[in-house]
Amino acid sequence: MLVAMAVFALLSGAAVLALAHAADQQAAVRTHLDRMSQLQLAHGLLQADLSQAVARRTRRPDGGADRHAFNAAPRDPRLPLLAFVRHGWDNPDDAPRASLQYVEYRIADGRLERSARSDLDGARPGTPQVLLEGVRAGSLAFHVQGRWNDGWIGGQEALPDAVALELELEHYGRVRQVFLLPGAST
Repeated sequence: MLVAMAVFALLSGAAVLALAHAADQQAAVRTHLDRMSQLQLAHGLLQADLSQAVARRTRRPDGGADRHAFNAAPRDPRLPLLAFVRHGWDNPDDAPRASLQYVEYRIADGRLERSARSDLDGARPGTPQVLLEGVRAGSLAFHVQGRWNDGWIGGQEALPDAVALELELEHYGRVRQVFLLPGAST
């Protein structure tokens, strides 16, 4: 009887260890899936916004006109990484507003954030939506006239053909995403 109880205790201990290991692995997999979901959401929003970009200059909150329709400041942390107008803003309540929307993306405090203005001209961006956490750095490249450039000089009413966003992420290293803009010559 004592031998049977000892064997049962050993088997029970092994089963508890196996279950504890499985629970730890499940938590690690859940964390990884959450991070991947966050990355896919960020990619989907960037793709949706950039695929509907339009060349329309806006007015800043101080009333002055933006110099360019498509703004990019990857090297200045005080400015948005990307700022532009997109069309296709849903209006299910038929509110008296445009179907155009000003959006901007910025890297702040290790996060990639997206914010939008409540009005197209003159309004301040709303509360930012955190898309990604653990962002160490970001860089942009712009495809214009058949070449990739690391800076956007743009023009008052110009859009690049494509934008490449490379992020240095805490858990994934370098991730490069390329987005085609409307009217691009492929």
